[in-house]
Amino acid sequence: MSIQTGLADSFGRRFPYLRLSVTDICNFRCSYCLPDGYKKSGCEPFLSREEILRLVKGFAGLGVWKIRLTGGEPTVREDFIDIAKSIAEIPGISRLVFTTNGYRLPERAQDYYNAGLRAINISIDSLRPDQFKKITGHDRLEEILDGVQASFDAGFDSVKINTVLLKGLNDGELDHFIDYVADKPLSLRFIELMRTGGNQDYFKEHHLPGEAVTERLLARGWSVLPRKEGAGPAIEFEHPESLGRIGLIAPYSKDFCKTCNRLRVSAKGALHLCLFGEGGYSLRNYLQQDDQIEELQEKILQLMNFKRETHFLHQGDSGATPHLASIGG
Repeated sequence: MSIQTGLADSFGRRFPYLRLSVTDICNFRCSYCLPDGYKKSGCEPFLSREEILRLVKGFAGLGVWKIRLTGGEPTVREDFIDIAKSIAEIPGISRLVFTTNGYRLPERAQDYYNAGLRAINISIDSLRPDQFKKITGHDRLEEILDGVQASFDAGFDSVKINTVLLKGLNDGELDHFIDYVADKPLSLRFIELMRTGGNQDYFKEHHLPGEAVTERLLARGWSVLPRKEGAGPAIEFEHPESLGRIGLIAPYSKDFCKTCNRLRVSAKGALHLCLFGEGGYSLRNYLQQDDQIEELQEKILQLMNFKRETHFLHQGDSGATPHLASIGG
């Protein structure tokens, strides 16, 4: 069977972007995700490096050119550097990026860049050390801010900061965050807190609509930028007097799903068509031999028929996702 390139769904959306989790494990205890720390579920191991490479080759053959390595915290895998190096060499993959909590980033940033990673997203949910510790369970803000500079020094062409909006915890820092990017060539993206199976009470207490950010930015003279090909879901804003930019990811906003351009694969090989879907479809049986690539691609194309037009967060349906670390956020 001849496989046609280009992943698309029945609603005309195309998918050049894969978020690939390499581990569920995270060494932070963020209050909105893993407040009690990581707890192992099941006995199935995470995808091996060989399985990961077969998976990426299959997706690359279907037109995927951007891979984001996620977790959990992806860098806790001892073979993370080897995984990145190998993916960077796969034909068709022109953009290899990752998301991290910034743990030990000052000393590792150059190694990540040398492995072929070219863009980095760093999670920073407060610029106040006491509040950062309260949210993440770790007193590491200074280290992580040093890691931002280390990422610039290493040569990353894109450095972004992810900040989850949390009412009563960091919503009083909006201006502080906006001012932080004024002299730095980075993009800081505010992410609206999303409801998952394990954070319903937390969500009710701390959810802050993304409109609060938009209103503040417009009031301070920021304007919306056009969306780039292959970009994530963030609406980006710029200001003539700011070197950096501000982004907003607001999954509860109108028509959020119309620009969906990514798929997700969990650390154990399940394809998730939506972050808030009813579960994943295992691809692991198709990752055991090098000669299974075409069979893998056929399965992926079949599964695309099940992708829904939109999530159902507005109806209180967050799907089967227990927490964001379980499938890479």
